[in-house]
Amino acid sequence: MYYYRYDNAEVSCCYKYLMFSYNIIFWLAGAAFIAIGFWAWSEKGVLLDLTQVTRLHGFDPVWLVLVVGGVTFILGFAGCVGALRENICLLKFFSGVIGFIFFLELTVAVLAVVFQSQVREWINDFFLQNIKAYRDDIDLQNLIDSLQKMNHCCGAQEPNDWNLNVYFSCNGTHQSREKCGVPFSCCVIDPADTVLNTQCGYDVRNQPQKDWENKIFVKGCITALEDWLPGNLYTVAIVFIVISLLQMVGIYLARTLIADIEKVRFSY
Repeated sequence: MYYYRYDNAEVSCCYKYLMFSYNIIFWLAGAAFIAIGFWAWSEKGVLLDLTQVTRLHGFDPVWLVLVVGGVTFILGFAGCVGALRENICLLKFFSGVIGFIFFLELTVAVLAVVFQSQVREWINDFFLQNIKAYRDDIDLQNLIDSLQKMNHCCGAQEPNDWNLNVYFSCNGTHQSREKCGVPFSCCVIDPADTVLNTQCGYDVRNQPQKDWENKIFVKGCITALEDWLPGNLYTVAIVFIVISLLQMVGIYLARTLIADIEKVRFSY
């Protein structure tokens, strides 16, 4: 009796498990982002009272964490399960969404270059809106403080932008102790200080403007961003290229795996 062995097309194990390994990292990262986001909301009591989400007038950074985590988790799930189960629908969904995100990134980058003045105005308005909501959300407060400390800036265009916040405003009859002041993140820190003085910005804007430079940063954060960007174009470009390459690798692995699966199915 003779036995014949037929050489049939097979799905490449190399591409299959490369695709799985590529996506398991993002799947786990997405799950971690979602967990962090819900933990942050639970610490603020949002999960006990979901109406707080609609009452916030500024930007809640937790939303960004949850959206990024959700998209990453879904894509990681589609890539992992699609690779292991050789599911063409999931793999096409994965490569399609990655391609759409890549196209969206390119579109945003081009529009940002073409419409620089409009983008600058939008960022300025966005920053001012969040100055108004500075005390409404602890995560937003920490985000603005970090931005001002890292960039040695205060307000969107100048320290007087803090007049838009009801607690720091010099206008009105309110009795806030922070009236005519700025957040501590605007203060010029003395290297000799070992304890952070969170009251260093009190009453600063009641003093003559020529004396501000010794106590607080007078440059606006929009101006600081514009000064930072030209000197860090290579860093921005490298980050964009790395992200784009990762996306291209994901699309390549998915499309190659889809082609292998279709070839095997056609052979049968």
